[in-house]
Amino acid sequence: MTNGEVSDLSALWGAAPPSPSPAAKPAKSARPHFHGHRDRLRERAVGGGLAALPDYELIELYLFRTIPRGDVKPLAKALLARFGSVGGVLGASIDELKTVSGVGEAVALDLKLLQEATLRVGREQVARRPVITSSSQLQTYVKAALAHEPREQFRVLFLDKKNQLIADEVLNRGTVDHAPVYPREVMRRALELSSSAIILIHNHPSGDPSPSGADVAMTREIIEAGRSLRILVHDHLVVGRDGIASFKSLGLL
Repeated sequence: MTNGEVSDLSALWGAAPPSPSPAAKPAKSARPHFHGHRDRLRERAVGGGLAALPDYELIELYLFRTIPRGDVKPLAKALLARFGSVGGVLGASIDELKTVSGVGEAVALDLKLLQEATLRVGREQVARRPVITSSSQLQTYVKAALAHEPREQFRVLFLDKKNQLIADEVLNRGTVDHAPVYPREVMRRALELSSSAIILIHNHPSGDPSPSGADVAMTREIIEAGRSLRILVHDHLVVGRDGIASFKSLGLL
């Protein structure tokens, strides 16, 4: 390059060619609003106890295990809005749970796992002593098992001579307002299990546990079927979201 060319370039650039400008620093991305929320919720749960958490936070905390990242508070609230309560969420079927946006197979299965664990703990409490002398544990157990079932379900507790639980079995599942029951099937199963007494249980998905005329008639048929076999019907419990009705307490046995 000649001196003339250098001079020309110097004139063009001024004194010296400009140094390249430093690359612009990328703007800091704003932290998501839920940043640190999981740690804060865990700390509150440990510090104040799980019982102090509102329902949506209890479900939210459980969902942390299934959904390792992201904000699950909207999902917890959506589940409660759809099913009405923690019991309603756990009592919903896998297919029903999956109707909520954000709930896949893994979330639905984990929620049902929690329900099953709860029921097994309740069943252990019932099985440890004569059922008819532990009515509060029995009612807690059957309410957890059936109060939020969307379809009518008929089940029987089969008891031994000491009135201790041999088995808790679902004998029929039906529609939203009917589960057909056959007294001979109830008695056949009682004989197979060498059961001396039974407690009948079914739910009313409407929420009202008041026994219907059909409930009373069916119970009397089962009592009559058991009479000749010396199988006693201790009670018939009707479970609804609004409570539990006992045929024995109502004088219907």
